[in-house]
Amino acid sequence: QVQLVESGGGLVQAGGSLRLSCAASGSVFSINLMGWYRQAPGKQRESVATISRGSSTDYVDSVKGRFTVSRDNAKNTVYLQMDSLKPEDTGVYYCKAWGSRPGISYWGKGTLVTVSS
Repeated sequence: QVQLVESGGGLVQAGGSLRLSCAASGSVFSINLMGWYRQAPGKQRESVATISRGSSTDYVDSVKGRFTVSRDNAKNTVYLQMDSLKPEDTGVYYCKAWGSRPGISYWGKGTLVTVSS
């Protein structure tokens, strides 16, 4: 089992920045891919960014150039640096980790990000 705990959410004005963190514990040796998802009010959860153990990254088009995902394997932590935030970035941000076996994944409980206009 893997436990994920997010932190760093909050209220920020448009154009501002936030840095989210996700700390993994438990069977962390089994983790390969990690990522961030978000769910805006009334919308489906969407993938925002992913990062492999080797630090290959992928982003949804709407955040490219504004968000940066990174990870510290020694600390079992993944980060999401969010710059130039927009009101449409508002939502609950969830951390997700994929295990080494197909179909195995883990979710954090989420952290709320609110961007005011």
